[in-house]
Amino acid sequence: MSCAEWNPDTYLAQMNAEIPGYEELEEAVAAATAGLSLQTVLELGTGTGETALRVLARHPGARWTGIDASEPMLDRARERLPNADLRLGRLEEPLPAEPFDLVVSALAVHHLDAEGKRDLFNRVAQVTHAFVLGDVVVPERPEDAAIEIDGVYDVPSSAAEQGAWLEDAGFDVEVTPVRGDLSVLRCRKRR
Repeated sequence: MSCAEWNPDTYLAQMNAEIPGYEELEEAVAAATAGLSLQTVLELGTGTGETALRVLARHPGARWTGIDASEPMLDRARERLPNADLRLGRLEEPLPAEPFDLVVSALAVHHLDAEGKRDLFNRVAQVTHAFVLGDVVVPERPEDAAIEIDGVYDVPSSAAEQGAWLEDAGFDVEVTPVRGDLSVLRCRKRR
């Protein structure tokens, strides 16, 4: 399903149906922001605002900027996040230039191929010192794959591959598996 087809009215139900562990992943992404002092956050793939609401519940004073490739999804997010700066944009495009205390993304980066992920991680490293990525990953054991992957729109990489690319971009990376094919990568810029 292409992002142009996402329906904000059915998105949450679809995620819960298609992604075993969706709620656990969202909670793990929010939990990975613990201990951070957040004034500014950039979200990659805002969708309807699910991740933003969870992170903002832990960091209520943070100023939120989000990008998403779907205007209908952003319209829904604007209803839920009236104080956020939400912009139409794609992960392949330049990121907002201002420095952010955190860049966060849940279930968006797996739509990029390996080179696209490497490029994004390098661009993220230019605008933040902390990055939390929660996403579908290629599991270490094939039998742990529970999420249907089409290999065209969904092109996940392993947590190990992404961790190596993030390290190449200048981050120290801590990987927390949520399920066999879902992980959270908590990244801090090396000093």
